[in-house]
Amino acid sequence: MTNLDLYAKAEHLLGIEEATQVLHDIYKSQLKNYNIKTLLDVGCGNGSFIQVLSNNGIKCKGIDLSQVMVGECISKGLDVECIDIADIDNKYDAIVCIFDVLNFMDKNSLLKFLDAISNRLKDDGVFIADINTLYGFSEVADGTMSVDTENEFLSIDAEFLNNELHTKLTLFQKEGNQYAKFQDTIIQFFHKIKIFKNLENLKLIDNRSFSLYDDDDKTLLIFKKDTTPKKLNNFI
Repeated sequence: MTNLDLYAKAEHLLGIEEATQVLHDIYKSQLKNYNIKTLLDVGCGNGSFIQVLSNNGIKCKGIDLSQVMVGECISKGLDVECIDIADIDNKYDAIVCIFDVLNFMDKNSLLKFLDAISNRLKDDGVFIADINTLYGFSEVADGTMSVDTENEFLSIDAEFLNNELHTKLTLFQKEGNQYAKFQDTIIQFFHKIKIFKNLENLKLIDNRSFSLYDDDDKTLLIFKKDTTPKKLNNFI
């Protein structure tokens, strides 16, 4: 089981339903500003966002690296695959990465990922993502918590240090008369806004901080595909 699959198994215990709905409303509000007919949701999770948009007439596809999440989406009849964005062939009017997806990549992986995003956008396409602010990492995410139900127990121990959040998840699930234990650590990375301002093929057209759990703990990033011809060096 990968750490993403462990997160998927524990997600229902995290109490993030309200925050997820707030994010979905923000994304839907932004997408209304563009003529969106096709959309790719990268890191689509349980598929709830593309399910709503599909019901509104937008042709949606989702991808996620957690087979657990993909299986849940497929059971709902959604077009979702467990593949990397580099393996996507089609191009889309819009691509979204909802709920910290970009924070799961270090800087080098992030830049490669953003390049792949631009290659999967149509020329007038829009890319929207959200990231954690420094405050969101150091003051909101850092810390410990535990949740227990009749058949499950989840412990979370998160530490933010050197611009990295290391979150140790320990999940116990009752199986018959015994409990199965699952444990892994998820790493997230803080990214400064300046990283997104000088991309080769994506133009950052808007970034705004907003409050999801606490004051200004998140930043919304909105990009357009940059089709401006690149200047070539002149040789004499």
